[in-house]
Parts: sequence; C-alpha cells; structure tokens
Amino acid sequence: MKFYYGILAVVFATLVSCGGGTKTETKAPAHKAAATPAKTETAKTETAHHGQASVAAGKNEDANVLQTAMTYKDKDGNKPFSTLVAAVQAAGVGDALVNAGPLTVFAPVNAAFDKLPKGTVETLLKPENKTKLGFILKNHVAPSNYPIKQLKKEAKKGRKLYMASGKYLVVENKDGKIYVGGAPILMSVKVSNGWIHVIDQVLVPSDK
Repeated sequence: MKFYYGILAVVFATLVSCGGGTKTETKAPAHKAAATPAKTETAKTETAHHGQASVAAGKNEDANVLQTAMTYKDKDGNKPFSTLVAAVQAAGVGDALVNAGPLTVFAPVNAAFDKLPKGTVETLLKPENKTKLGFILKNHVAPSNYPIKQLKKEAKKGRKLYMASGKYLVVENKDGKIYVGGAPILMSVKVSNGWIHVIDQVLVPSDK
C-alpha cells in the first residue's frame, strides 16, 4: 500500500452543512505557493489556511484539507490521496474542503479504494452517480474537531462520531490504536481547518 511508506482531507460546505494508533502528530512548516509539503513517512503534519479549493496555500500560509490532499507526496514521490481527490472533484464537494471548519476527515489512501470490488471506483466517478459518491464521501467527514486525544476520550466513553452523511461511526481504542468505523488510523495531519486522519479503508455507509 503506497501510503504506508509515508481526507475528502474528505471535507465538505455540503458536508459541513449538513493518535490513537499513531503517535506522530507532527507540524509541517508553512510552505510557499505551489510548494510541495515536506515529505513525511511517519510524521504528522500541522498546517493552516483558508481559501478557494483550487488555490495553493499562499506565502506564510499553511495548507487546508484539500490542499494537503492534493499536494502531499510520500517518500517515493507518489500522491497517496489522488483517488480521493478525484472523487471529491467528481462529487463537486471540493469547495467544502476549504471551509473554515473545524473539520475532521478520515482520508482513505489509494490502496483503500483498490480494495473495493473491481469497477466500483470507475462507476462512482460517473456523472450519474454524483449524489451517491457525495454521500459516501460525507461519511468520511465529521463536522467537528477530533484530534487523536479527543478520539481516545470518545472511545473510552463508548461514543459514536456523527458524520456529515447523517450516519454514525464507532470509535474504538484497541491496544492503544484508534479505529473509526473499523478502520485503523495510520497517521494524523493537523491542517488549518481541522484534522486529517489517514485510513486504509473506504467507509461506505449503510443504507439503513
């Protein structure tokens, strides 16, 4: 899985309208426009910025959820969130990812989408499936601030996380590792408008 070497950040005005396993919550220095975030493998990055979805973080500004997802590269130069970014763009929810927040996005890496049945991603990216795709993406976004410390507290209290899809996800602490919706958090990134928690599964909501 490409990202193991190293959200959707899934977040959304449509979505918003509506750690744990990682112990590397790092700070990434502010970067200049069009600059690529520092390559990190196990470090968590802390960043900050408000602006349009298609605009890179300006001078002395840090990246928001979407900017981080679009520009992040692993140590091999791969972009582990490229499928997620394509899905966000196809669903038309990109502008929400630059919302002031706070937002918490559980961002699947490319390998997570590869686990879906063959042809699923291609089908979801079709214009006629825009609404369904948006619903799935919203299920990765919590309209609240959930750093790892807070997720641990939620798990201890046995609480579920309310997602922008209108569904709830179970948060668990298994041997010191945080799981959300059954997916382990691999890495956490602090961005200007919230948090990105990296996962290796797509959190497809139930129809119930």
